[in-house]
Formats: sequence, structure tokens, C-alpha cells
Amino acid sequence: MPAYHVFVVYLISLLLVLLPGYGIAQMFKKAGVPAWKGYVPFYNTWVMQDLARRPKHWVFWQLIPVVGWFITPGIFIEFVKLFGRFRFWEHTAASLAAPFYFPYVGHSPAIHYIGPEGAKRYVKPAWREWVDAAIFAVVAATLIRTFVFEAYTIPSGSMEKTLLINDFLFVSKFAYGPRIPNTPLSVPFVHNYLPASSRTSYIKSVQLPYIRWFASPVKRGDVVVFNFPAGDTVINHPEFQSLRPYYDIKRAAGYGDPQAAYVLNNPEEYPIVVHPTDKSDNYIKRCVAVAGDTLLVRGSYVYINGDLQQAPPHSQINYLVETGGQQLDPEVMLDKYGINTDDPSQIESIGKNTYNMLLTAEALQQMQKDGIVKNFRPVVEDPATTDPAYFGKVLSPYDSAKKWTVDFFGPVWIPKKGATITLTPENYKLYERAIRNYERNTLEQRNGQIFINGKPTNSYTFKLDYYWMMGDNRHFSQDSRFWGFVPEDRIVGKAWMIWFSWDGGPRWRRLFRIVR
Repeated sequence: MPAYHVFVVYLISLLLVLLPGYGIAQMFKKAGVPAWKGYVPFYNTWVMQDLARRPKHWVFWQLIPVVGWFITPGIFIEFVKLFGRFRFWEHTAASLAAPFYFPYVGHSPAIHYIGPEGAKRYVKPAWREWVDAAIFAVVAATLIRTFVFEAYTIPSGSMEKTLLINDFLFVSKFAYGPRIPNTPLSVPFVHNYLPASSRTSYIKSVQLPYIRWFASPVKRGDVVVFNFPAGDTVINHPEFQSLRPYYDIKRAAGYGDPQAAYVLNNPEEYPIVVHPTDKSDNYIKRCVAVAGDTLLVRGSYVYINGDLQQAPPHSQINYLVETGGQQLDPEVMLDKYGINTDDPSQIESIGKNTYNMLLTAEALQQMQKDGIVKNFRPVVEDPATTDPAYFGKVLSPYDSAKKWTVDFFGPVWIPKKGATITLTPENYKLYERAIRNYERNTLEQRNGQIFINGKPTNSYTFKLDYYWMMGDNRHFSQDSRFWGFVPEDRIVGKAWMIWFSWDGGPRWRRLFRIVR
């Protein structure tokens, strides 16, 4: 963990006990303790625990990164009890607004020090016991969700058949190191919007820099949950959000799409929301290339650094399959090859014993062994047969000169922390979003010259590692081919285990399956 990350974490811990110092000093006076002790960080909480006759080891728990941020308010609550403060709002003020509430307690002539014996005579009402237990549960669950694991639900079919819609996963935060929330002031257990509301669930006025403890890089082949990079700015409307990203609508308006122009010109009906890094929507894909790799897609096959990569075992692509003319039994097709013959997106007859089938590599091999397949070839989007008007409008980096498709893409070099590239007119569009948006620089071209942070240059050294994510369902996946690189600060965790799965009833065979 970099030194400046440690500095930020402990600076917050220090401020929590330093900012209320004046009020603590005044309260110490009432308790017969020298006022100067209230100004000494952490020693003041030691004195509080001594006065309250509470375990002093709580003071050392304050030094545990982030966990200590929750311990300090607990010490404050026990301390104000010594002054007869037992109401719920008073404990809330002590924990959340100590720099303002403590001076009031210290100066008020109506508030007296009653000591630990007086505090013990107070009996909590039953409802307070329940409230306090609920608050403890929320704090504990929040810590687990932030630093250990988080539950996640598969919303779309982009990872089929590896992951199915309505698979419920546990996502490991330890796999790549727990990430400190950029927006610590947010409603627990919700992501970016309040339930049944279009209002955001977080406060943007307090934001922390990117901090990840015990960082470990994403490995090629990992199934990864991450914050959707192009989801930092969204149209806050049910038909849009990350499903139809703001940047796509903006480009479409630039191409003359009247509907896109209407959306952008009516912000009251289609409001725009800018999310912090950790509050953009969660996506799940497979990492196919890591920082420093060169990726190339040819005929739907992925090459990394020139080497052909084996497709994930349950990865699906469309094949044009010619059979031997035998009848395709629906039950056999579903049970043995995973094809629902009633679903036209999975199988479609195009005549003469020929079908367009959505198959995994395993299913195709099994059909060949069983003698069903006579000939086959992948159905690919070839630049030679693609409408030239398509190029540059849909796929990253939105450069019509590249003539890339979902099946013929690249080559693309994946940025690596500390690596320097030479910026040219050919690669400018490929890396401009990473340099400008993810690494927070000003970037522009003027008169054929590139300017970064106002200075002319033709090179750039990256500050972050980046990854290339693709869905296992290669022809039905919105992934890096459409919106580019995933920076390391967007990485949430590694998909670990399917703990439940539902499709009109429990899919029992998928329960407690490790994600591979």
C-alpha cells in the first residue's frame, strides 16, 4: 500500500479525535481533568475510556485502518453518558457532529458531570436496545460489504453460459485488495440511487482519492466485477442509465440522430447525473487482456501478444452449422447441448439442413462427436461485408479510419502503469479518454500539436494499470470493444461463487458453484 494511502487513512483517523478537541477540553474541565489533555489526539480518548471505566484497548482499535473510524464515535457516545446525555439524538450528535456538539455540552450550565456511577443508573428503553443492535448490525455489514465480499446478481446474458441471468454471486474484495469507498457518506446497502427513487444515495461533497489496500493485479481469464467506466455520466431515466450510455447518445446526436438530440436538449425530462468512480453501475465480464498486453481479435478469436487464446469453456458465439439432415430432438438439444429450440436467438433454421446456432465450444465439440455436425463456421462481422457508415459510430475508439468490427478488432495495446507511449494522430482517440477522464488531465489538439495540462508534448506516461474486458457471450456483450479500457480504480472484485440461482424456480445444480 503506497505511503500516501496510509497517510490519508490515518489523517482521517487523526482528524476525528483532533477536531472535537476544544469541546473535549471543556468537558474534561467539568470532569475535573486538566483541559490540555483534551487536545492530545488519542490520549484524549484514553482519558475518556478511563473516566467511563470502559476497556482501554478500544483506543488501540482506533488505529485499525477504517475500522477505527467507527470505533471513535462509539467512544464519544460512552463519554457523553457521563454528562447525563442518553437520548438518541444526543448520541447521534456525539457520533456525527462532535466538533459542534461537545462545545455545547462543555459550556452549558445546565449539563453536569454525573460520572460512571450516574451513567450506570440509566436503563435503556427496549426500543433503544433494538435500535442500537440494528446500528451495530449495519456497521458490521457495511464493513464486510466494503472489505470482504459483496453479493451481486447477474442482470443480463452477456456472460452466458458461464453465468446465467439471475445467478446470485459472492464477489471477493480480497482478490485484488479492498478498495476504500470514494464516497464514504452514502446510504448503506444501496448503490447509486435510493430505492424507488431517482435521487442519488451518496453525498459528493466528501470524496476520498483512489486507495486500495494490499493491491493485487487482475489476472488474464478472471471473471471481474467493476464499475462501468462509461457509466460515470448517465441520463437519469429508466430507458437510459448504463443501458444506453450518455456518451453513446451524445455521439448519436453528433451524427444527426434527432431522438438523441431531443434527449440532450431536454434536461428536465432527461436529467444528466455524474457519478463518482465507485458509484457507477456494476458490470461483470471476463478479463481477456491485462496491462501491457497487445490484444487482437480476428474472426471472433482473441490473440494476446500474438498468441491465440483458448476460449473460456462456456463461452458462446454464433456458428453456421450444417447437419447431416437428422431430426433435432428438442429435449436432447437442451439437455446435451444447452440449446433451447424454442428460442430463435439460440437456433434459427436458414434452410438446407443449415442453422445459425449459439454454441459453446464444448457443445460444438460434442455435436461433432455425435455426428450431428457436417460443416460449421463462425458467423462473424467482417469489415469487407460491413456497411462503411458503421465504422467509428459504435465501437471504441470511434475512429472511422480503423474499420473495426466486434469480430475483427485491434491491435490494441493495453496501458500499463509507468509505461510511456508516443501520441500520434493514429492512436490519439484510442487513449484520450484514459488520459483525460481516468487520469484527470487536460488534453487537446491544436494545430496538429497535442497539449497535456497546457504543455505541448507527444508522449504520455500512464499512472494506472488498465484491463480489457469481454463477455463470454461474445456476440451479445457490451464490453471493452464498445467503451474501451477499464482502469484499475474501477475494479470491484473477483466473482467467486454462485450461492443461489433462479429461473422460475431454484436451479439446484448451480448452487455453490465456483466461478471459473
